[in-house]
Order: sequence, then C-alpha cells, then structure tokens
Amino acid sequence: MFNNISSQAKNLMNLATRHKKDTKTKVITVTSGKGGVGKSTFTANISYILANMGYKVAVLDADIGLANMQVLFNTKPEITFFDYLDGKIDDINDILLDTSYPNITLIAGKSGYEYSNKASSFVFTQIVEDIKALDKFDILLIDTGAGLNEYVKEFLDISPNILAVTTTDPSALTDVYALMKMISSYKESLLLAFNHTKSYQIGATITESVKNLAQKNRLNSNFMLKYLGNVSMSQNIATTGRLRKLFVKEFGDDQTSVELKFVVENLLNYIR
Repeated sequence: MFNNISSQAKNLMNLATRHKKDTKTKVITVTSGKGGVGKSTFTANISYILANMGYKVAVLDADIGLANMQVLFNTKPEITFFDYLDGKIDDINDILLDTSYPNITLIAGKSGYEYSNKASSFVFTQIVEDIKALDKFDILLIDTGAGLNEYVKEFLDISPNILAVTTTDPSALTDVYALMKMISSYKESLLLAFNHTKSYQIGATITESVKNLAQKNRLNSNFMLKYLGNVSMSQNIATTGRLRKLFVKEFGDDQTSVELKFVVENLLNYIR
C-alpha cells in the first residue's frame, strides 16, 4: 500500500506549493513508524539543543490522539491547535505556548482526541503553512504519532525534511523500510537516527544494510538515506522523563547528551 503516491499526497504537494511564501522557518517532521522507540523524547531534547544554540524553535505535537509533549515540557496547556482548527480560536498566535525553556514554543496537541471528521481535508497542511507564515521561528519540529496512517502521511508529505527515529529492533527497522518505500518516489531523502543503540558504528552498519536492501529491491536510485548518528541507553533519560525534565539540560555532559548533540549538528547540515 506504500509503493505509490496517493492522490491525496499529490494534492497536498500542490496545496503546499500554492501557499508557499518566503519564510525563514525550516520544517522537520520527526517520525518512527513503530511506537515506543523514544521519538517524542528525542524531539523534545533536540528542540532544547537547537534553542540553546540560539535558534527559535516551535514544537508541534502532531501525535493525534496520544499527545504527550506537554508532559515532556511539564506544562498544562488549556489551548491546543485543535481549538484553532475547530474555529474556537481565530488568531493562530493564541496557540503558541511559552515553555520554561528560552526559545522553545509548544503548539500542544490533545490526548484521546478523535479527529476522523477532518481526515483528508488538508487542515494539518494548512496549520503548518499558517505557522510558517508567521515567520517567527527558525525551525518547526513536528512530532508525529506512531505508524503510517493518513494523519502521519499528511505531515510527511508537506515536510521537506523527515527524520526517522528507530532502534535496532527488527520490527522498528521494518517500519523504517516501509517508510522509505512510501516516500522514495516523491522525496529526495530520509534522515535516520538510532535511539537506544550502543555505538555510532552499529547504526552506520545497519543503515548500509537498509541501503543495500533498497538497492536490491530497486527503490528510487536517486533517493538518499542519510545517517545522523546514535543515542545510547542511559538511566538518566528515564529518570528525567519521570521528573518531566529534559535529559540534555539536566545531564549535559552525559554520553547520551553528547551523542544527541552530534545528531543535531548533522541534522543542521542536511536540512533545507
């Protein structure tokens, strides 16, 4: 089901082109396919590293129905971006929520929310375009839900930069390959980072294996899989998560923090 570009994907790309305006905001969609790989924790901590480097960062919690970014940022938002989509709020600035971290703005989602009545209506495309049009942010990080459903696909389709977070678990890698198959015919590249992975070389070796599999199965030869690095396991990550804190702030010299900073440096070299 992932081999062909859907008509919806084509419409999304056309819509994005029509509404495209000059803006400094670079959009990065963070996805995983498989749940439980630490994608949201990855995203939140990446935002802190970028903000600490001086970038103005917005984080859009696009995990439809299972939003948890407010937990990671230790906030209790009264307003979510669904209020804007539902027309309860007219000014998009009202959904831009300050966090306790300088240069990081949260655009909260809503847990347990069903939004099937908006499926295939491009409302998520429009909210991304509206955020970009503000021209307030250097980087917009979109944290998607697990899987490759229509909601996730819409955010993937409108983003020029897609970062897949995975682990060495075979099912997680299978999902990454499914993602590659889905986007390889109309995207230029996929950025890849490994979480809970002991060494940089392990991630590099697996990335090469995935590339070879893609070549063997004759995926688009111009499509590039770009490996950014790894983050190893650390009890500090779990500890800070329970305390609703970011591990790169609390344990900046920890090996995992150093590794994630390296991932971010590579990310900045590749995004457009």
